[in-house]
Amino acid sequence: MGLMEGRAVLVTGARNKYSIAWHCAEALVREGASVGFSVFGEREQREVSRLIQEIGIPDAPIFQCDATKTEDVDRLFSQVGEAFDGKLHGLVHSIAFAPREALSGDFISTSADDFRIAMETSVYTLVALARGARSLMQAAGEGAIVTLTYLGGERVVPRYNVMGVCKAALESSLRYLAYDLGPDNIRVNAVSAGPIKTLAAQGIQGFSSMLEQVAERSPLRRRVTADEVADAALFLLSPLARGVTGETLFVDAGYHIMGM
Repeated sequence: MGLMEGRAVLVTGARNKYSIAWHCAEALVREGASVGFSVFGEREQREVSRLIQEIGIPDAPIFQCDATKTEDVDRLFSQVGEAFDGKLHGLVHSIAFAPREALSGDFISTSADDFRIAMETSVYTLVALARGARSLMQAAGEGAIVTLTYLGGERVVPRYNVMGVCKAALESSLRYLAYDLGPDNIRVNAVSAGPIKTLAAQGIQGFSSMLEQVAERSPLRRRVTADEVADAALFLLSPLARGVTGETLFVDAGYHIMGM
């Protein structure tokens, strides 16, 4: 039996085969989980529909949800409950967005609207989805939530700008959620991934130099892969991590430990 046999997990934010969320889904399926997907719109649904055919889970449910809208989140978890017999064991939060103009130039120039959009999409959606999943995880007797973050939440990464501030807020939020949900036996953790080529990453000015720097300076002298990040998320979602909550696990070839 796989690590996740008999467990239902909702994966949010998968957009294409390069998405870290998609790699998380593949790892979960490999270990026997029943996986459902929450996607933003029709385009993402078409792409995920094609991908689930390729890995042999054509019946995996796909739900459309704008996680910044309360009514969408309420509808999502009503549908998830119907799909998984009223229980949910895991949630992968892989939702982040900032307007392109907020990811170039100086952070001090960030507009109030761009700041609000980035925070609402990249941070508050974790809170909203955790709240929506809570009753289904209570029914399961346990639950695990994993979000994705980046070193830019702890240190200044030039041009990462408002997303760095969002990741700092995201990491603080997961700790408060871990405290609130702990009595329900629901764990909340994060994986801090090294830079990986995804569709979202292409919007960050200077992203190529970030990749090169990690490969040159990390202790392992290489970049990390989406599969390595996915396996770490799998661990945090699995019973192997049953005593771990409120933590951020770095998967960046050790880059974050370096002073120079």
